[in-house]
Amino acid sequence: MVMSEALTDLRRAAATIAPHLRRTPILRSSIDTVDGPREVVFKLEYLQLGGCFKVRGSLWATLHARARGELSDAGVLVASGGNAAIGAAWAARIAGVPCAVVVPENAPVVKVETLRGLGATVHLVGRRYQDAADAAVELAASSGALLLHAYDLPDVVTGAGTIGLELAEDVPGPLTTVACVGGGGLLAGLAAALRPGDRAIGAEPVGASCLHQALAAGEPVTVELDSVAADSLGATRVGDICWNAVAGNPAVESVTVTDDDLIAARRMLWDSHRILVEHGTAAALAAVTTGAVPVHEGSTLCVVLCGANTGLGI
Repeated sequence: MVMSEALTDLRRAAATIAPHLRRTPILRSSIDTVDGPREVVFKLEYLQLGGCFKVRGSLWATLHARARGELSDAGVLVASGGNAAIGAAWAARIAGVPCAVVVPENAPVVKVETLRGLGATVHLVGRRYQDAADAAVELAASSGALLLHAYDLPDVVTGAGTIGLELAEDVPGPLTTVACVGGGGLLAGLAAALRPGDRAIGAEPVGASCLHQALAAGEPVTVELDSVAADSLGATRVGDICWNAVAGNPAVESVTVTDDDLIAARRMLWDSHRILVEHGTAAALAAVTTGAVPVHEGSTLCVVLCGANTGLGI
């Protein structure tokens, strides 16, 4: 019953946001791994509006709130290290409402410039995501804006899960889908879209592994961040929605990679495919190249390349 309701929500979200977004393509290819070449399907989600999957969740949350009469002229507000803010800014533009974002002071310049170019009001607060999140709650309360969340809001997770529906339509047979994990919104959304025989694998850098450490502890824990990918995978605690979707779910696995691994995978993807992604996104690819993702016979391996808001230097 729960799964049926989740799929109904996913399909409703997909039907609502699809006219406004890009249907990102897949690319079938082969990549070198420590165990030899592996066939893979890339989901090119970095081609989405805003260069990242985040607009899916923000747009569904915004349009769903409007349908419920909960979207005011104050528009939307979100705290984010960058990509969720860009997604919210695009969603606000599509919905025709203002957008304010709160980002850490050390957010990548390329992302801050993108936000301002989209017309968002940018507030730089603190050094970590939680600092920005606390400030966003106060700003939303005073402004009346719809407070979005980077990863731990049901509509945001549902919007992200529409990627799983598209993969199921585009790739026949059981799927093993690998995606990077920050606060876990993408992985939770993919988990909601799983069919019998499908699997989802969340990949994290060792130094930004809030899900992996939560699973080891048996409950969500606050973690320290020490990774080159912390700008995009900067959550210090896994979201409740992801935790509830993953803990005890045999169809969802968690793996970690080192910063050296993901940097090498990012370079390899550029050298072999001329695809440039963020360090955080490369964690998903590194999970495959290092052999951390086991081979599941009869299952097609898919890697979600979810974000490319990064500079040219690699």
